[in-house]
Amino acid sequence: MTPFYDWPKATAFGRVVPKSKIYTHASATTALKSRFVEQVDQINWAHKLAPETLNLPATKSVREVQVFRIRLKTPDCHETVLRAIDRAIPFPLIFELTRDGQTQVAAAYKRPSESDSSKWVLGEYFRSEWLTADTTRTPLPLALDMARLYEALLSPLIPAPAQEGEPLQARLDRAAALKAQETEINRLKSRLKNERQFNRRVEINGVLREAQAEFEHLKTGN
Repeated sequence: MTPFYDWPKATAFGRVVPKSKIYTHASATTALKSRFVEQVDQINWAHKLAPETLNLPATKSVREVQVFRIRLKTPDCHETVLRAIDRAIPFPLIFELTRDGQTQVAAAYKRPSESDSSKWVLGEYFRSEWLTADTTRTPLPLALDMARLYEALLSPLIPAPAQEGEPLQARLDRAAALKAQETEINRLKSRLKNERQFNRRVEINGVLREAQAEFEHLKTGN
């Protein structure tokens, strides 16, 4: 399932957010402001997913979910830009990054801090492939409340396939482990490519096979 949703008309918000507002709320450094200027053309608060727009009850962890559409000047958007916007908005966010008629969906799991409910804990970002203009938007997933809707919106972005009965946090932890394991596999492949001694190549190749097996184990959960 693609994470490219047909947002209901009732959720339309459509307000342009000045970059200066983000700078203020995110305590932006000079380097971050430069990145915004270089990469971001316009920030649009596109949709407001809330009890009054979707007729779904809020929960303690998720009262609303906001959709931000970011029109880019460059081929990509640095994670620090997304984090700055996330820090400035006190709700979970779904981003639609647009460039040259294509769209990439991005989001990080965002939850209230257990020690201070006025603060937010933000995980790593997951992104879809770049989707062409003719990609069909899908209806919103069915959900009983805002928290379960938010989880369902995030689900297609998480690279670790969902396992039956697996809690969201466990799946996110598995996705993080997969990313770390993939980095290790690439490091070992680089070492293998540059190693000239036969005995060392055999040793590295054995470690690489073990790392690849662990990657598959993490991916399937079996």
